[in-house]
Amino acid sequence: QKCCVTMMLGTVASRSSRGMIRKIGNAATRCQTRLPTVATCARSNSGGGSSSAPPPPPPSNAGAAAASSVKYAKTTAGTGDPEGSGATGFSTRGPVTWPALGLVAIAAASAVSYYKIERERRLENAMGKIVSTGKPAIGGPWSLVDLDGNLVTNESFKGKWTLLYFGFARCPDICPSEMVKIGKVMDTLEKEHPKLRGQIQPIFVSIDPARDSLKALRDYAKDFHPSYVFLTGAPQQVQAMAKKYRVYMSKADETEDGDYLVDHSIVVYFHDETGDIADCFTQSMRPSDIVEKVVERMTFVPTY
Repeated sequence: QKCCVTMMLGTVASRSSRGMIRKIGNAATRCQTRLPTVATCARSNSGGGSSSAPPPPPPSNAGAAAASSVKYAKTTAGTGDPEGSGATGFSTRGPVTWPALGLVAIAAASAVSYYKIERERRLENAMGKIVSTGKPAIGGPWSLVDLDGNLVTNESFKGKWTLLYFGFARCPDICPSEMVKIGKVMDTLEKEHPKLRGQIQPIFVSIDPARDSLKALRDYAKDFHPSYVFLTGAPQQVQAMAKKYRVYMSKADETEDGDYLVDHSIVVYFHDETGDIADCFTQSMRPSDIVEKVVERMTFVPTY
């Protein structure tokens, strides 16, 4: 019996083994038949042949709407047309143009100029309000001659307030401008403060005595306010007086034929009735500013 059972088991095992071997062989055969087809497709795609990958399936309605929105967001960004309609209503030119820059530059230059002038005026006004003690070391005794050749000294104007200016007759622009300004001051005082006007004497002192003869000064005086007193003198006299008033003067732009200009200080010295310095007026001051200062100084009543 044992022998029969053993034989039966061997027969079953041999049949099973043969069945398994047969199945494995069939599977291998099928794999071999499929591999060439896959390899052929791979070679056709990589080699640039006429075969191409099948198109992707069409997107759904929601996907198409999303793609369209993304497209418009990319192509219309920064155009002011979020809908992508093409009609923005805005100019294609930038916000900054050359004419605009030019106007800005002109406005900036005007503002800077106005600021400088206004700052200087405020500084001068502030200086005028400073209360100081003692007397400035400016001025002193002097002697010159007038247009009639008469000797004139600082004592000749005792009891008068004086507006003293140093210049020269051949000055092309600054001296005439300053003298016209003082003429306007005198006219304004005549209208608004006639009593004060009668106490003021404007004086012009030539710092170019070599060329400003009495005849030259007489001709020069015809162009300015009639209340002016014109003075000149020997070079030593003029230099001594200019030194006492700390007036800067120097020849400039001298030509071969001897013609020249004179650089000098541009200040109007205002003296009180005793001959002491009451104030100084610079070139930047307007006639109205000088009138205000003159009236303030002449009407000031000290309190002790």
